[in-house]
Amino acid sequence: MQAAMRGICKMSAGPGYEYRTDLPIPEIKDDEVLMKVRATAVCGTDMHILAWNEWAANRMKNLPIVFGHETAGEIVRVGAAVTNLKVGDRISVETHIPCGHCFSCRTGNMHICENMKLFGVTEPGAFAEYAPVPAGCAVPLAEGVSYEMGAMLEAMGAGVHGVERADVKGKTVLVSGCGPIGLMAIGACRVHGAAKIVACDLFDEKLALARTMGADITVNSGKEDVVKAVLAATEGRGADAAIDISGSGRAIVSGLRSLRKGGILVSVGLPNGEIPIDLTEDIIYREITYTGISGRRMFETWDDCMDILRAPGFSLEPVIGGVYPLEDFDTAIGAIRSGAPGKMILVP
Repeated sequence: MQAAMRGICKMSAGPGYEYRTDLPIPEIKDDEVLMKVRATAVCGTDMHILAWNEWAANRMKNLPIVFGHETAGEIVRVGAAVTNLKVGDRISVETHIPCGHCFSCRTGNMHICENMKLFGVTEPGAFAEYAPVPAGCAVPLAEGVSYEMGAMLEAMGAGVHGVERADVKGKTVLVSGCGPIGLMAIGACRVHGAAKIVACDLFDEKLALARTMGADITVNSGKEDVVKAVLAATEGRGADAAIDISGSGRAIVSGLRSLRKGGILVSVGLPNGEIPIDLTEDIIYREITYTGISGRRMFETWDDCMDILRAPGFSLEPVIGGVYPLEDFDTAIGAIRSGAPGKMILVP
């Protein structure tokens, strides 16, 4: 193994990053494995880290650090206490690192652990040639799942968790935000048996991909009234469920007002601040259920994702926006900022 590795680092508080070629190969603990990174996708969280918004500043206290968390690779070293994994195994990574002993962990909700650490955020991540991975967070990749697809499963899991919570079978569903997670959620809605899928976004290119992934109706929310479009598609009743991927306050309010009485809104995307909502009219009088989800259930959602990947007609290929060498990080980020559709993936 080489003496040093390349990686994308957050060196200090504030906007920006640094591309380094002199990083030490990570040492692993007894309960970790060393993964040779084969592909890492860029996430909205990484964009928050680059911009150094309040979310990032409140969580990243251990700088400098390699970030990046949507990843897949091959195990090249195994810690002394690891018995269920071996060198050569192909894995993706669950980014929640739970403590295992708090109330949430003890009651089957490790994904909302009270002492949560986050791979690629609070702990070293995978925008590099090698990454240390807690053995309990390594998810074996099924045969036939490429590393690029493996790098998309963490994000796919967030969308699928939202679909699971919305219980979409037989329902009319509004999906707000047709970035990569939204596109994968649309595909998951189709596999889970949604009766009708309405998708909205500001970019026509993303809406075209939404139709490819299974949306029945698409709405450009910058040009059309989403609430009116949903009501028109449901004979004035409203959608049974809405899944917000965008994190936009405007989209969240539109999602609430697009629902029928007794409907459910599931928030997946992260807003940048507080959002004013008319609780009386939008939720209470209409008996709306409004809930959020955090990442993926460990590991039920991963199993669901694997089943969806095997479903006839489902493919992640349309969601791949571009594959770039690690040193072209700026180009990948530029594509995202320009509104280019799909997931941008870095290959060391």
